[in-house]
Amino acid sequence: MLRNTSAAGQVRFAFTDRHGGVSAAPYDELNLGGHVGDDPAAVTRNRELLAAAIGLAPDAVNYMNQVHGNAVAVVDGPWTGPAPEVDALVTTQPGRALAVLVADCVPVLLADPEAGVIAVAHAGRPGLAAGMVPAAIGAMRDLGARKLVARVGPAVCGRCYEVPEAMRADVAAVVPEAWAVTRHGTPALDVPAGVVAQLRAAGAAVETVATCTIEDPHSYSYRRDGVTGRFAGVAWMSHT
Repeated sequence: MLRNTSAAGQVRFAFTDRHGGVSAAPYDELNLGGHVGDDPAAVTRNRELLAAAIGLAPDAVNYMNQVHGNAVAVVDGPWTGPAPEVDALVTTQPGRALAVLVADCVPVLLADPEAGVIAVAHAGRPGLAAGMVPAAIGAMRDLGARKLVARVGPAVCGRCYEVPEAMRADVAAVVPEAWAVTRHGTPALDVPAGVVAQLRAAGAAVETVATCTIEDPHSYSYRRDGVTGRFAGVAWMSHT
């Protein structure tokens, strides 16, 4: 269920895999995405299992309705209605977890442990080009964050993410570090490399999980499987 767990002060980070849940194929097992066609009851149960694994109540974990943009929501409690259409969440609330769902896009977990600010961001190709990561960092700085640490989770690698030449050129014009070539020599994008470049440009200390979702059978991958689930990156602060 949980893998690649780490800590920075009172902040905890984790990424999930696809094991340990109740969803049936093709979403097996720990699908956390409610928008992919899975049984809603199974998704609810999987989210309960994740919350229990990190020691929190289910309503202490905030998800978002991700739309491949660059909007950020500040979280101060459970949602009172539908999750907002944003691609990053920020909070200063101890005991509240933020979750980002992916299946090839880059899950980014951020924190300033000293200031008590955490964030998660969903950075796919559109979000990378739109500045999702800098927007999330800006929202954190508005809440007092200064010394940032970041965790970049499993995502499709540049060797596997083939794109048209024009698309590669468009994204690389904004984030040159994302320019890549597949193992077959065709145009590609390395979105994780682009995200890492944006994080480092903002002064963040970055740790990267070097796992390609397409190559890893323990990860969900939309490009590999089409109809599939979503795994999560989660950040939360303890009360002590």
